[in-house]
Amino acid sequence: IREMWQTLLNVDLGDFPIMPYSEAMSLYGSDKPDLRNPMKLVDVADLVKDVEFNVFSGPANDEKGRVAVLTVPGGAKLSRKQLDDYTKFIGIYGAKGMAWMKVNDHTAGAEGVQSPVAKFLSEDVITKLLERTNAQSGDIILFGADKRNTVNEAMGALRVKIGVDLEITNLNSWAPLWVVDFPMFEEDDEGTLHAVHHPFTAPKDITASELEANPAAAISDAYDMVLNGCELGGGSVRIHNEEMQSAVFEILGIEEEEAKNKFGFLLDALRFGAPPHAGLAFGLDRLVMLMTGASSIRDVMAFPKTTTAACPLTSAPSPANPQQLEELAIATVKKPS
Repeated sequence: IREMWQTLLNVDLGDFPIMPYSEAMSLYGSDKPDLRNPMKLVDVADLVKDVEFNVFSGPANDEKGRVAVLTVPGGAKLSRKQLDDYTKFIGIYGAKGMAWMKVNDHTAGAEGVQSPVAKFLSEDVITKLLERTNAQSGDIILFGADKRNTVNEAMGALRVKIGVDLEITNLNSWAPLWVVDFPMFEEDDEGTLHAVHHPFTAPKDITASELEANPAAAISDAYDMVLNGCELGGGSVRIHNEEMQSAVFEILGIEEEEAKNKFGFLLDALRFGAPPHAGLAFGLDRLVMLMTGASSIRDVMAFPKTTTAACPLTSAPSPANPQQLEELAIATVKKPS
């Protein structure tokens, strides 16, 4: 990738920093963060867990909740309409609303802020919020308080949008990184575990028995290459041990009989021995989109499809000729009018 950028664009991407998934989600609310944008999310649950405002204290005291803030430099100039528009925007991601706090004078503590929720917060809490966020006069603090996944998705997307809208993101630069140490499993609302990547991803530095004992804490040996907030490619080390593969199937609720029927060939192969192996797959269209500065991936696709899955270039799908249908033993009948 570095050679492609150097050869074709005369751009030296330099060394790719490596960021754990947990850090990416904590600071950016995304597993493919755009590092051209300097804004970061800051957790404040500990500061608001005792306030008499359930919108904050509820998620702050919920182990699956999160209260995080985004400090926007110069954001105090945002109008009420703009703030309402951003509130509607994060609603797309399930957020029920967005509290805000304009910092008119950061040296004046509670007296120097303007916010609809200031009345629910003590002077001490506001002072600590200003200290933790390092908010300056003219900034605005935006609050996200909900289930962790909702806050991450909503505030992560808001960070990207505001970064572009207010020209905080340096769109003329390149910011690559590796994101590693993804969790093996994620839990849905019903408490069922699902594989984050796929059920053949190897866990990192753990035995099969340790995985079964605490699957929610397991880290996968997977990695994504990210550039300017776009995932260029992803890959993982694959499971090459039958005991480990069976353990993963069991954690995912795939019973032994079902595993044999669906994946018996794989389990047999692993039982007789397979070498450790890993891989990485790139998205060619995404690479070309970034390199050409295209605004949409459709602009660089060789054979883009319409919303009805038709291909304007090749006129596909098109009728099959009688010889093809006969070869495949397929008959066609006219739809009754």
